[in-house]
Amino acid sequence: MKIAVLPGDGIGPEIVAQAVKVLNALNLDINMTEAPIGGAGYEASGDPLPDATLKLAKESDAVLLGAVGDWKYDKLERHLRPERGLLRIRKELNLFANLRPALLYPELASASTLKPEVVSGLDIMIVRELTGDIYFGQPRGIFKLENGEREGVNTMRYNESEIRRIGRVAFDIAMKRNKKVCSVDKANVLEATELWRQVMIELSAEYPEVELSHMYVDNAAMQLIRAPKQFDVMVTGNIFGDILSDEASMLTGSIGMLPSASLDENNKGMYEPSHGSAPDIAGKDIANPLATILSVAMMLRYTFNDEANAQRVENAVKKALAQGYRTADIWTEGSNKVGCNAMGDAVVAAL
Repeated sequence: MKIAVLPGDGIGPEIVAQAVKVLNALNLDINMTEAPIGGAGYEASGDPLPDATLKLAKESDAVLLGAVGDWKYDKLERHLRPERGLLRIRKELNLFANLRPALLYPELASASTLKPEVVSGLDIMIVRELTGDIYFGQPRGIFKLENGEREGVNTMRYNESEIRRIGRVAFDIAMKRNKKVCSVDKANVLEATELWRQVMIELSAEYPEVELSHMYVDNAAMQLIRAPKQFDVMVTGNIFGDILSDEASMLTGSIGMLPSASLDENNKGMYEPSHGSAPDIAGKDIANPLATILSVAMMLRYTFNDEANAQRVENAVKKALAQGYRTADIWTEGSNKVGCNAMGDAVVAAL
C-alpha cells in the first residue's frame, strides 16, 4: 500500500503523526512518503500544491491529509493561499465524492451540546459532491462595473452526469445501511438544484429498495438540530454539504471526532479529518487526533478493501474512549484528560 502523507499546516503535523503511529502498529505492508501542502507547500516552493506533491499523490494508492491554512497566509494572493492547494488536489485527483460520517460514540453523549436523548444512537452518512458547484463554477472573480463599483461573482452549476455519479454513491451506501436517502437542495429558488432533484428522482428508479426523500437545505439545517436521528444517508452539493457536515459534526460532541473520505470513481481516496488546521492550538499537544485516526479506518475500508483492519482501528478508538481517555475538546468531569500524543498512544495500546 503506497500512501502519500501530507501533514499540512497548524495541528496537521501533530494529528497525522498519531495516525501514522496507528498505521505502523497494524504491521501491514505500507510505504508512506511525506510531502508538503498548503502553507507548508508555499514555504517549500512558493506553491500551496507543489508539483512534486501532486506527482506523489497521483502515484500513490491513497492520500492521508492533515489540514491546511494559517492566518499568516491570508494576505497572499488568492491562488497562493493554502486552501487553493486543497481545492486543486481534489480537482486534480477527481475526488468527487466526499463521505462524512457523523457517528456518536455512547461515551460522548454528554459531550454533545444537545440532549442525550436527541443524539444517542446517532449514525448519519453525509455524501457531499466535491468537485463542482459554486466553489468551481465559472465565471468567478471580483470585477469592476462600468460605474466603478466592484462586484463579486461566483457561479453555481451542475451538469447531469455530475449529479448522477454522486447520487449513485449515496444510493450504493444506503443499500448497505438502512436504505434511506435524503437529497438536500434548494430547488424552489435555484435552477441548478432543481436539476439536482430531477436527476435524483430519475436515479432512484434503479434503487427500488431505497426510500428517497427531499429536503430544502434551510429545513435540513434545522432538522439536524431538531431530530437528527431521522437521517440515514444525506446527499447534497458542494457548498450545502460543506455547511451541513460541519453542523452535523457538533452533534457528536466535537468536530475533532469526524473523519472523512474523498473518493474518485475507482475508490482511490484522500482521507482527512473534517476539521481545520486550528493554528491557535498548534504545537500545544492538545488537538484531538481521533478524526484523523478514524480517517485511516475509512482508508482501509474504501481504498484497500480491508474491512477487518478498518474495524480493528475503530474498535481501538472505542476502547480508548471506554477507558476514559479524552482530549480537551471532548473532556467531561471524571474522565482522563490527555494530550494529542497520549491519545494516539492510547489507541495504539488498544490495538
